[in-house]
Amino acid sequence: MVASLISDILFGFIGLISIINPLGIAFVFLDRTASLTTEERTELSRKIAINVFFVLMVAFFLGTPTLHFFGISMQALRIGGGLAVAVAGWNMLNAPDTAPADTQVRRVDPDSAMSKAFFPFTVPLTTGPGSIATAIALNANRTHKLSEFLLSSVASIAISMIVAFVVYCTYSRAVIFAKYLGTDGTKVAMRVSSFLLLCIGVQIILTGVSEFLIPIAQTPPMVK
Repeated sequence: MVASLISDILFGFIGLISIINPLGIAFVFLDRTASLTTEERTELSRKIAINVFFVLMVAFFLGTPTLHFFGISMQALRIGGGLAVAVAGWNMLNAPDTAPADTQVRRVDPDSAMSKAFFPFTVPLTTGPGSIATAIALNANRTHKLSEFLLSSVASIAISMIVAFVVYCTYSRAVIFAKYLGTDGTKVAMRVSSFLLLCIGVQIILTGVSEFLIPIAQTPPMVK
């Protein structure tokens, strides 16, 4: 049972962290919070990490019933969410260069930044439709057998905690990554991250569209 639990945790964590890509999104996060102090950015990272934990928990435990209740298909979730991610990536890709975090720039109100901890920093930039859909899919076939349900629940909680911790560590240390890369390297990393974010959004849309069209294409023609 322990080996199965560890395997489930590793499988879920690797699947989610590869989609979330916190290291890449950290440069987008740094660009959006360039005028905040280190303490304010750390506090914002903490709030985002907490939000990530609860978003994943909701997706794990309530995702499938919620989609069924509102009549929302997984394809619609991917298409709509992918569009939001693609638009965010496009805006970041075409935004003018901002000064690096350690220079004097026009300061953003910290309260305003904190109010954006959930949207757009948590959703859709961190836990976007891809990660939410993945979390829902991981538990889509959860059985009602008590032992398996408890095992799956423990795995879901552990995965959410580990992902949230990684997001916090990465975002709160985004300036350190930027210092190692330098000013020009940080700008390049931000542009690359924005482009990857755009590509991720497009890929999520294409996945949703293909999943919607495949059953239609496989439907046999009606015989007259």
